[in-house]
Order: sequence, then C-alpha cells, then structure tokens
Amino acid sequence: MTSMTYDIDELAPKGPLTDWLDANVPELGKGPLETSVLSGGTSNVVLTLSRGEKPMVMRRPPAVPPPGAEKGVLREARILTALNRTDVPHPVCYGSCGDASVVGAPFYVMEKVDGWAPNLRDEKIWNEPPFDAMPYEYGIPFAIVDGLIALANVDYIAIGLEDYGKPGKFLERQVDRWAGQLASYPERYKGYEARRLDGYAETEEWLRHSKLPQEVRGIIHGDVGTPNMMFQWGPPARLAAMIDWELSTIGDPMIDMGWFTGGMRDEENPDKEFPTALNNPANFPTKQELARYYCAGTGRDIRDFEWFSLLARFKSGCLLEYKVAQAEAGILPRETGRFFARIVENCFQETKAQIARMK
Repeated sequence: MTSMTYDIDELAPKGPLTDWLDANVPELGKGPLETSVLSGGTSNVVLTLSRGEKPMVMRRPPAVPPPGAEKGVLREARILTALNRTDVPHPVCYGSCGDASVVGAPFYVMEKVDGWAPNLRDEKIWNEPPFDAMPYEYGIPFAIVDGLIALANVDYIAIGLEDYGKPGKFLERQVDRWAGQLASYPERYKGYEARRLDGYAETEEWLRHSKLPQEVRGIIHGDVGTPNMMFQWGPPARLAAMIDWELSTIGDPMIDMGWFTGGMRDEENPDKEFPTALNNPANFPTKQELARYYCAGTGRDIRDFEWFSLLARFKSGCLLEYKVAQAEAGILPRETGRFFARIVENCFQETKAQIARMK
C-alpha cells in the first residue's frame, strides 16, 4: 500500500464506473462494487475492484496527471490486450476506456495476478523465501528469460501492433538517444556541471563505429528487472506475469536482455566486484549463461550479445547520471548522489574494459 493518500470517490466514482463495468467487463461479476487503492505514484494509480467474484485491478493516471500519462495508460492497455492472444506471461486486460467522462481519465481493467513479486529495500532487490537462497534463487532469472523468449517470438504484426513503435533504424538511433539524455542534465538541473567520465568517450565511439547487429524487429518490454515481474507461488521459479509495460515499444527485443543482465556476473571478468541491486549476485547465473539460454530459445546469434550488453551499460550510465545531477541541484541527498556516481563511473569503466578485451 502506498503512503500517498487518494480520494477513491474521485478516482473511481462508483456509479459511472459500475455502469461501464456492467457493459464491458462482465467477468468481474454483478455485485456491489468495492474499491481500494493497491499502489500508486506520480504516473499511475492502481485500484482493486471487487464485485463478489475474483477481484481485478484498474490502472489510471492520478487526479492531476503528469504530461503523457493519459496516453501512456491507453498505450499500455493496447499492448496488454494484444498479448492476450499470445503465451507471453502478462496480466490479462479485460477492457479499456478512453472516455475521460467515466472516471475523469482514461483507464483499463486487468487481471489481479496471483503471485509474489520481489521488493526493493535498502537499495537491494529481495526475493521471497525460499527464492532468496540457492537452489531456487538461481532459477529466477531463467524464469524471466523464459518470458523474454516468449515475447521475442511473438509476431507483433499478427497481433495488431504494426504501428506500435518506430522500428526502422531502431539500433542506429540508440546512441544519439542516450548521449542526448546525458547532455541535457546541466540545463535541466541547475548546479550540476557535466563530469568527465572515464570510458564514456571510448564507449560512445565504439558503439557509433562498430558493426551493428542485424536488426530483428519485435516487442520490447523496456524495463526488464525482477521488480517488474511476478512469480508463481512455490518452487521451482516460474513466471506468473511481466508487469509495468509503460516503456514497451517495437524494436530489437535483444535490447531487453542487455538491460536485464547488466548487473550480473561476467564470465570474461569473473572476480570483478561491481555495484549491483541484486542482493545475492553470486546466486545468479552469469550474463553469458542467460544469453546462451535466450539465443537457444529465439535463434538469435550469440555474437550479437556483446553489442547489446555494451549498449545497455552505456544507456544505464547515461540514465543514472540524472541522480547525480539531482543531488548536485539539491533535489536528492548528497549521499544518494555519491552512491549513483559510483554506479555511473563503474558502467563506463566496465564498457571500456570490455572494449579492450574485444580488440
């Protein structure tokens, strides 16, 4: 439960919402509608809906939505609805509404997934027992990659997502996208001055001038990590649903693998200690183990993984520098800025070392 407070009657007025549910989501039942806040933040609020049958959840922007939130909700509803026709583990979407007059904003209603989710505590990701120890913790990332394999193998055109993203030259646009993000921080956060980051220039140059992998088009989740997954109860590790599809698009799905494996051990440098959010990194397979597993399930060329792995670290470093910038601007504590500064520095030091090993 979120610590933020919400006006339930404002977010989910029972009269109009009940009428809409009667017409569009008969699976919820016909009893009196009961609502409660499940979670929430600045982008979206998730409410539990119950009418005496199996409960569902409604996702909508907060009462005062940030820019793009309303469009984002409908976009997420679209991909979840399309995925209903696949075997990709995801919350089933039962209906969506773009008419803001019903509850004051667009929304959609989806399955309330039965399962457990890892949680972030003290800047570390913690799994539920017995998945916080061997041998079961070792299976968690493989279960996630099973979901990524299923996603990569979906024919996105066949399920109606041909215009969901801009896949053309997707890989060619990546370096400009994240380099531009990094370059924007001095203007966006007053008090922050761009740092000289050892390894950044070498990494940017390598990504710009190396041979691009042959681009494969498919669905990208966009934010793959254990906190955005739900797992079935009891061992062995089995994925119940991939959640939080806000950053999904069409592009090369191997980019999800590069991002997901960024904090895992590297067979090329097995003794290297690095900052990671994983609570027990030694209990996880190496990034190469997972890449081989992914390629076996998708038919991708394992030789392409190095490029995606480098891109993921480059992206991570460019993105996370905003935490450093926010600390310099007084938005975040100085200690938080120092913590993320070390992670950013490590990202580019690692890519520099990775490039040197490939020469």
